Amino acid sequence: MGANGHDTACGDAVAGGDAVAGGGSEAGSDLAAASRSATWSLVAICVGYFMVILDTMVVNVALPALSRGLHTTTTGLQWVVDAYSLTFAALLLSGGALGDRRGAKAVFMAGMGTFALSSLACGLSPTTAVLIGARCAQGLGAALAVPASLSLLQAAYPDQAQRRRAFGIWGGVAGIAAGAGPVVGGALVSGLGWRSVFYLNVPIGAAGLLLAARHLPSPGRHAHGVDPAGQLAGMLALAGLTAGFIEAGSLGWGSPVVVAGFAAFALGAAVFVAVEHRASRPMLPLSLFSSPTFSAATIVGMAINLGFYGELFVMSLYLQQLRGFSALDAGMALAPEAAMAIVGSTLSGRVMARRGPRLPMLVGLTLGAAGLASLVVAGAHSAYWLLVVPFMATGLGMSLVMPAATAAVMEAAPGERGGLASGTINAARQLGGVLGVAILGTLVASRTTFVSGLRVSMVIAAAAFLLGALLTAVAVTDPKAQGSRPQSTG
Repeated sequence: MGANGHDTACGDAVAGGDAVAGGGSEAGSDLAAASRSATWSLVAICVGYFMVILDTMVVNVALPALSRGLHTTTTGLQWVVDAYSLTFAALLLSGGALGDRRGAKAVFMAGMGTFALSSLACGLSPTTAVLIGARCAQGLGAALAVPASLSLLQAAYPDQAQRRRAFGIWGGVAGIAAGAGPVVGGALVSGLGWRSVFYLNVPIGAAGLLLAARHLPSPGRHAHGVDPAGQLAGMLALAGLTAGFIEAGSLGWGSPVVVAGFAAFALGAAVFVAVEHRASRPMLPLSLFSSPTFSAATIVGMAINLGFYGELFVMSLYLQQLRGFSALDAGMALAPEAAMAIVGSTLSGRVMARRGPRLPMLVGLTLGAAGLASLVVAGAHSAYWLLVVPFMATGLGMSLVMPAATAAVMEAAPGERGGLASGTINAARQLGGVLGVAILGTLVASRTTFVSGLRVSMVIAAAAFLLGALLTAVAVTDPKAQGSRPQSTG
């Protein structure tokens, strides 16, 4: 029984003075049991999300060592990062719909198992091409697990205030993973080699599966179809856009490959919109975007990942390739940025519970923009202390926004569309990460000097955060109802 149902039961017991002795204590015991169940569900969900975020952070620190081990170029490194993010983004909407249709618990566990096994394949990869393929399989696992995890979180916490705090904890766990990632990744690469950063996911995934099997709820299923035509069109658009930006760095903007990539994006995007508009059961119901809050928060999710993950990719290369830091030293250098994610995510949840998601989004986007813009001071011989405060501001800003934007999207969507709403915000975020690595990485690779490319990249990253702040100020509103959710009219 959900929290609201238990509150009603307790109220009935108080109103009925002739209730049998011990009835009130039994209701209290039921409440405590429900609370414990929700807590263990949150733990299982967070273990899965921890694994996904940790993988992203440790892989970035491992890139230079991976480049040497597999003899690949900067373009190859971009594909190693973006093969995962691209697959993740392209399949998230179908993953969300599948979770609604087949059951969030089963789909979450399938995603966790796929992620862990493909991580093992990444560690065993003999060539860059095999590694890219295994990274695609990781993206599939994440696309199944992440939207299902948010549907499960909603089921465990039907009360709005409790759900917002849970989003804060969920984001805080992501912050812990982000904070630990650079240091853990640096230590693993320095001590055991780059392959060890992938092997790490295997025991984490096994622990998550055990917790999920025992403690996760099984929310009701909804008859939302998986849309093959929309899925294929979306994949064509995302792959074309990513290929265009990545290959432009090495082949030039006028290359036939680059032009074909952007043409594929335009064609895929047009077909996707047409298919989704006409489909009886679309993968992404366009009616969801009639909510200004849903639309704005989705774009904010894309903007923050574009800025943050693009900056993380560029700064990892800057510290190790230009400044000569070891993997461990680079991880320690990035730790202040990642560690602030723990503080920001926890604070975001607390503020959301009292004031809603709009305030932490505005503050975080402004702070993150200031931090990214300040990184233009980075040069070939800059003192590290000049980078510490910008790193911290960027990490704190990102972590204030991420759980708040996610909560805003989830609360703006009808309750039975939880999987699709989760898939939408996470697809937008992953697309932002893909574009951030592709665009900012290409600027670094194509400019006359690394430093000039880095500075232009940081300006673009800061502009993405400022765009998000403007959209939040104009379009995002906080729901007034406590514990209620929009209902589908379809």
